[in-house]
Amino acid sequence: MTTSEVRGLLRSRLAWVISLSVAALGVYLFFTHTGHVVSALPYLILLLCPLLHLFGHRHRHENEREHRHESP
Repeated sequence: MTTSEVRGLLRSRLAWVISLSVAALGVYLFFTHTGHVVSALPYLILLLCPLLHLFGHRHRHENEREHRHESP
């Protein structure tokens, strides 16, 4: 999938429906199971760290490649 295809998909109605559904589910779970969500929060933060590390490094390498092409 190319970058333009991904951007087109993210701007589609299906993407909006999915994002709003996930947001609604998150709100529902938070208000009905607050104790469970709060007790799982430290584990979710620990799980988020490696994911952000992986995605952050990928983004940085793309920026380095663009910067190399721009400079003479």
